[in-house]
Amino acid sequence: MKKFEYNTLTIDAKGVWGGKVAEENFKQKLNEMGQNGWELVGMTNSNQAYGQTRYIICTFKREIE
Repeated sequence: MKKFEYNTLTIDAKGVWGGKVAEENFKQKLNEMGQNGWELVGMTNSNQAYGQTRYIICTFKREIE
């Protein structure tokens, strides 16, 4: 039976009202996780107010040998 470990990455959506993500930094962090064997399995946002995003939370998994 396969076994997995899980990790999360939280990206700050900056700005007074949130919702602004540094796209190149976001891509770099996702690629770093992938290069370390982590597979992105889900993303969700946390709301700040009035539908604005405060954080993007990425969930990763990788197989344990």
